[in-house]
Amino acid sequence: MKITEELVDYISILSRLKLEPEERAAMAGELEKIVSYMDTLAQVDTQGVEPMSHVLSAVNVTRPDTVEPSFDREALLRGAPARDSETFLVPKAVE
Repeated sequence: MKITEELVDYISILSRLKLEPEERAAMAGELEKIVSYMDTLAQVDTQGVEPMSHVLSAVNVTRPDTVEPSFDREALLRGAPARDSETFLVPKAVE
């Protein structure tokens, strides 16, 4: 695929980039290299290769959910400058 300066202009509009004329020419060359590399990858024989979402076999490692005692609420609230019976009291942040 040939990357023209018109295509670079279109891509820069979509990506909201303001390119100078010398940057447009350089970008056209860079995009040409990227597209040619994708053409090279398209020629790789992938017959019999399972599609995958990640190259590593990622497994979600979780621990069992166990109920454990928490901190004593009264001990935590003891040092609060302002509090009610259950929570810290703080100034209103949003009007």
